[in-house]
Amino acid sequence: MGFKCGIVGLPNVGKSTLFNALTETAAAQAANYPFCTIEPNVGDVAVPDPRLEALARIAQSKEIIPTRITFVDIAGLVRGASKGEGLGNQFLANIREVDAIVHVLRCFEDSDITHVEGRIDPVGDAETVETELMLCDLDSLERRIIPLEKKAKAGDKLAQEQFALMAKAATLLRAGKPARLAELAAEEREPYRQLGLLTQKPVLYVCNVEESAAAAGNDFSASVAAKAAAEGAASIVISARIEEELAQLPASERAEFLASLGLEEPGLNRLIRAGYGLLGLITFFTAGPKETRAWTVAKGARAPQAAGVIHSDFEHGFIRAETIAYADYIAHNGEAGARDVGKFRLEGKDYVVADGDVMHFRFNA
Repeated sequence: MGFKCGIVGLPNVGKSTLFNALTETAAAQAANYPFCTIEPNVGDVAVPDPRLEALARIAQSKEIIPTRITFVDIAGLVRGASKGEGLGNQFLANIREVDAIVHVLRCFEDSDITHVEGRIDPVGDAETVETELMLCDLDSLERRIIPLEKKAKAGDKLAQEQFALMAKAATLLRAGKPARLAELAAEEREPYRQLGLLTQKPVLYVCNVEESAAAAGNDFSASVAAKAAAEGAASIVISARIEEELAQLPASERAEFLASLGLEEPGLNRLIRAGYGLLGLITFFTAGPKETRAWTVAKGARAPQAAGVIHSDFEHGFIRAETIAYADYIAHNGEAGARDVGKFRLEGKDYVVADGDVMHFRFNA
C-alpha cells in the first residue's frame, strides 16, 4: 500500500537538500544551479511514532517495524512550465504520479545561493508554481470538456455527471483558484479525484528557513503560514541545512545537537508526520512477542480493509477484529490487562478503525 508525496518548488529552494536528509543518502544531487535534479528521486522513509516502542516494551517484541511513506524529489518548476519552459512537461508529469504535494519555499536570504527570479518572496514563489499547475489543469480540462459537453447534451447520464464536475473545476481554475477548493458532495469526491487534476492534490507548504530561525520561524515563514491558513492548507518550518547536518551525525550525537539549537526533535519528523496526515492516513498496530508493527490505512477504513493491508486473505475471510485502543493497551499493561477490565473488544465488518487501535484479526482461511 504505497503513498507518495512529491517534493516540488522553484529551483534552489532546498528541495534536494531536504530529500537527501529525508533518505540519509546522497541520492539527490544538491547543487546551486537549476535542474540539478533531472529524474525524480524516490525515497521510502519510516514514519516516526513513539507509540511503537511503548507497545513493544509491553508485548516484549523482538522487532519493531514502523509504517512507511514515500517521498519523490521532483526537479524545480519555473515560470512557463505549463507551456514546456525549462523541463516543464516532464516535471508536470512527475507531479501527476504522486498523491500529495509537499511545496518547499525558500524563506531565507543568502547571496551565495541564486534565486531563479532574483528575489526572495516565498508567497510569490508559491503562486508561481501553483499558477503553472492551474494552467496545466485548465488546458487538460478544456481539451476534455468540449466533446463531453456534446454527450451530456445528448442525454448521456454519465457524461452529464462528469461534465458537471469538470465545469466546477474549470470555474475555479479560471478564477485563479486551485481545484482542491471545490465544494463536493460525498459521492462526488472519488469521481472528482479521478479527473487527475494537479491542483486537486492536497498541499503542505514547507518553509525552508536559516538555522537561527528553525525553532520559531521568521517573517517569510509567517507570511506563508497566513497564506496556508487562508486556503485551509498546512505549513511547517524546517531548516534543510540543519536536517542535512543532523543526518550526517551519529545517532548518539543528534539529541545534543538538536538541544543546542533549541529543538526537541528533527524537523523531518514533523515533515513526515505532516505528509502522512496530508494524505488522510491513520495507523493501527499489531503487537506480540515476535514483532510490534505499524500499519497504514486511510481515515474511515473499516476493519476488513485494515485486515486486507496485512494480507488479502484476511480481508476475504474476515470474521471479526480483536481490538484494544492504544491508551487502554498502555494503561492496562497489554492485552491481558485490557481484557480483565473490559477494554478488549470484538468488532465486526462495519467497525471504523481508529488511529492507534491495537488489532488482531480472526478470519477463515
